[in-house]
Amino acid sequence: MSGTTFPRIDRNIVADDGDEFTFCSTCAFSHACLSQGLDKASLKDLHMLVEHIGPFHAGEHVFREGDPFEAIAAVRAGTVKTYSIDRDGREHVLGFHLPGEVIGLNAIAGDKYPCNAVALDTVTLCRFSFPQISVLAAKLPGLQQTLFRLLSRDIGTASLLAGDWSADERMAAFLIGLSRRLAARGFSADRFQLTMARTDIANYLRLAPETVSRVLKRFQDEGMLQVERRELQLVDRSRLESLAGGILP
Repeated sequence: MSGTTFPRIDRNIVADDGDEFTFCSTCAFSHACLSQGLDKASLKDLHMLVEHIGPFHAGEHVFREGDPFEAIAAVRAGTVKTYSIDRDGREHVLGFHLPGEVIGLNAIAGDKYPCNAVALDTVTLCRFSFPQISVLAAKLPGLQQTLFRLLSRDIGTASLLAGDWSADERMAAFLIGLSRRLAARGFSADRFQLTMARTDIANYLRLAPETVSRVLKRFQDEGMLQVERRELQLVDRSRLESLAGGILP
């Protein structure tokens, strides 16, 4: 598919604007700290638990299914794909995690990671020891609520996509959902890069890869978006939101 040439997108966007008492603006926990009015001592306690790790390059695993569960991690830069492999060796994409989002939450109920997490591009992470953050969360209601909200959002998205939706509805919901998530972290809501392969998008949406390509082309032909390789621009957002309305809140 061809279209308008896009201005250059910074593929290594990362907020590194934190200091001793505040977190980077893309941090998954910054909203809890700010909205709850936590004092500097509380912020410092949480900040001291953060360990920056990476970079992980495309194809490298952050963790694998069955690894001991010791920590959750917030994506600082890049995109992480989580997936599982069934007994027949087939891959099932569970989600894509963007800067400011957390991976490892689905391991809380057990002592091992129940899925795999792999970098789709160059990824850096903020790692939080879960035993330590659990102790701190008991003292900070805002932090505890954030953990519950992040977990419930993952569960809710998975259940919605499992419904009896058309290919157009699924694709529109995926694009609008991605747009909203990026906007929430201060990135462009209407122009962004699809860091995941079409085959991964198709797997996640439970569609055939050729269906994903066909729907994107039709959306472009109908003036709803523009696509140039992996760079995408939402042109008629209202029509896409209307299509996605049955899936997204």
